[in-house]
Amino acid sequence: MEIVYILIILLLTGIVFCLLWKNRCLKRDIYEFTEKLEISLQELLNGKKPDKAEYRRDDLWGRVYDRLCRISDLYTHRNQELCEEKENLKELVSDMSHQTKTPLANIKLYQELLLDDTNAAERAEYLTRMGKQADKLDFLLQSIVKISRLETGTIKIAKSEYPISETLALAIGTVVPKADRKNIRIHVTYDETLHLEHDKKWTAEAVFNVLDNAVKYTDENGNIDISVCQGEIFTKISITDTGKGIPLERQGTIFNRFYREPEVHDTEGVGLGLYLARKIISMQNGYIKVDSEPGKGSTFHIYLPN
Repeated sequence: MEIVYILIILLLTGIVFCLLWKNRCLKRDIYEFTEKLEISLQELLNGKKPDKAEYRRDDLWGRVYDRLCRISDLYTHRNQELCEEKENLKELVSDMSHQTKTPLANIKLYQELLLDDTNAAERAEYLTRMGKQADKLDFLLQSIVKISRLETGTIKIAKSEYPISETLALAIGTVVPKADRKNIRIHVTYDETLHLEHDKKWTAEAVFNVLDNAVKYTDENGNIDISVCQGEIFTKISITDTGKGIPLERQGTIFNRFYREPEVHDTEGVGLGLYLARKIISMQNGYIKVDSEPGKGSTFHIYLPN
């Protein structure tokens, strides 16, 4: 019987010893885990990226460390986006300041001339010129507002299935008066039954901007041809004009914001139409390309996914 008691006591002692040992190991693991977590968090606060290859064991710390790496990547990505948005905002404000100086200076100049002793004909001319500068300023500000709202996500692209004919009609109807003043003929070829999932309002805006550009740089009595072709992946809207054409070395820059051809600074416009058109189409997972040759006109191809 005494042997049994002794064995029980030894067993209980062993159990207590094991529990104490496990408790000590658990405390050590907790302290070690806490220390690693504190060091890693401090490194994150200091801007140091955790090394993903440093710890890959499939235990609790390995899983936590993997989450910390993901948080670091997410923070870095968001920080880059904020920096890019800040730079874009600074660039936009700078561009606005630069682009509004000329029309505002011209309006002020014509105002000063009107205050001088001028005859009725001169006053009428100055008022007409002031009106043109005011229209240019209004167009500039409206375009910048559209761009900023699209870039910041204030306006969302809402794609639905519409007949492509309705979208083209919206764009062409807006540009026809300007084309008529230059006796420019617009020819359209498309399938009236063709439906496409797209944002009708903003796609019409993009097509109008390309058409407006074509009318602007096509001489009187010229032609503009519009055709629509549906492929397996994309539907292509091609706009061909008989304008002056674009040199190959400049075709990569015509879609930049406020870019204008050196030879056409006397022509109306602020250099935002093609930039806005590409932005709208790209937001619908499409793209725009141009084929052009100086003296032989240009063809702008708008590709929209089917």
